[in-house]
Amino acid sequence: MSELQISLLAIGILVVAAVYGYGTWQQRQYRNRFGAAFKAQAGDALYQGVLARQSGGLPSGMDEEVEHLLPDDTGATGEPEESCKTLDPETDYIAVMFASSPLAGSILAPLWQRRFDYGKRLHVCGVRTAGGPWEKVVAENHLAYETFRLALQLADRSGAVTEARLSDFRDLLRDIAEGSQAEVNLPSAKEAADSARRLDAFCAEVDQMIGLNILPDGQHLLPGADVAKVAQRHGMTLRADGAFHLLDSNGNTLYTLSNFDGAPFQHHELDETPVIGLSLQLDVPRVEQPARRFQEMAVLARAIGEDLGAAVVDDHRKELNDAAVAMIRAQVAGIEKKMLAYPIAPGGALARRLFS
Repeated sequence: MSELQISLLAIGILVVAAVYGYGTWQQRQYRNRFGAAFKAQAGDALYQGVLARQSGGLPSGMDEEVEHLLPDDTGATGEPEESCKTLDPETDYIAVMFASSPLAGSILAPLWQRRFDYGKRLHVCGVRTAGGPWEKVVAENHLAYETFRLALQLADRSGAVTEARLSDFRDLLRDIAEGSQAEVNLPSAKEAADSARRLDAFCAEVDQMIGLNILPDGQHLLPGADVAKVAQRHGMTLRADGAFHLLDSNGNTLYTLSNFDGAPFQHHELDETPVIGLSLQLDVPRVEQPARRFQEMAVLARAIGEDLGAAVVDDHRKELNDAAVAMIRAQVAGIEKKMLAYPIAPGGALARRLFS
């Protein structure tokens, strides 16, 4: 073999090794990014604050992460008019735009172009005729409206909107109104920023995630295929975030069943995946009647454990008894009471968009 051939062969081996190494690095980065979020929640059987408000990230999965980044004009929150019904100065910066003749939806093109710039959900609603219902307006809508309500959500799990972004939003709406010969009522950005901080402080106080650990005895591992069968038996389906979800009658998540070590479940790997344990989780503000739902979750966790030959345990791997379950339920009931007094109904349309 010539010197040139040997050199080319060596270069080829190095290239293959580099590609393989890069692929391995990418996989590790993926596990670190999404696995750590699950792992941080799985360790404690008692309720805990959602980590997103502390670190700026959303631990409940990729699908919710994407939902948070999308403005409301995508329709991701449910019924078309749902967000219009929940708009309120306590939770949203709301500007009202109107004119002597109907306004075409196309005048809002500059707003749609910048809808990702403000870091919070954008809600646009319109009334086509006097006394008519508020309709959600989307970017592709070319209808004409008598009045627009243009709202920027004040807070979500990433924190409160800043005064600078509110001022920027306000200035854009003023420019749109001037260019369209329309009038617009623009609240104070400073007052709205104050409201945003108050709202965020309250939401952080009640933003709790509960995780019940389901672990086998000793060094025994749970076959991934068995986990999938048991989850499906209890009405749970695997979703894009790598967790099994149990949905309510409206298609909203009640509970998630995730891998205890944080690694996402994947359809094509379940048959070959040994599982060290599971975490059944309840996102308290996002479900209706969370105290009752937690009680039902405790029953579900024990049923899953029995099916898999595992136990529901606390942070010290001691079996979670009825007294501990009752204590957690009382804490959840306290959160539920605070939310209703605010008032933000747990699991309602407003709660789902604030806690996203």
